[in-house]
Amino acid sequence: PGKGRARRSGAMGKQSSGNQLAEVKNSGIHQSGLFARRDIKKGKRVIEYIGDRVIRSESERRATEQLEVAAKTGEGGVYIFTVNARYDIDGTKTANIARFANHSCAPNCETDVVEDRVWIMALKDIKKGDELVYNYNFDLECYEEHPCRCGSANCVGYIVAKQYWPKLRKLLAKKEKKKKQSAGKKT
Repeated sequence: PGKGRARRSGAMGKQSSGNQLAEVKNSGIHQSGLFARRDIKKGKRVIEYIGDRVIRSESERRATEQLEVAAKTGEGGVYIFTVNARYDIDGTKTANIARFANHSCAPNCETDVVEDRVWIMALKDIKKGDELVYNYNFDLECYEEHPCRCGSANCVGYIVAKQYWPKLRKLLAKKEKKKKQSAGKKT
């Protein structure tokens, strides 16, 4: 599965952009989300993540620029998806409703990169109306910049790949221990 990073920006009302399986609606996770328009079977390609195919240096330039705009306006706006070691997809385009798929620690979808095209695939059978979510698979390096709001029973609190969960839990336990020790010294 691919690796992506994204920030949400608000979309009002419903958007389907012609996709038969997915539409954008308000989400309890983060402003807008991608939702199933009908039942979807496990293994089905739900939607392609589309946008400009750019080299990594251009991707980083765009992400920096988009983050600066977001800091000024308060809106999200970085929808860069890593395709391979050289290329990314900038999914900022309005027609790319796949960018509204939120992260979850209990995903019902995953991403699959096939011939430099990024697909969101159903990990299991999905019911009409369910939010389509996948693990963004961020690395552990800047985990504190990416708090998770998925609310799932097994949420680890941050948007990181599942392979990093054990290490993240240790880091968080160590941080909590230091916090308690520091609080104990103040009393």
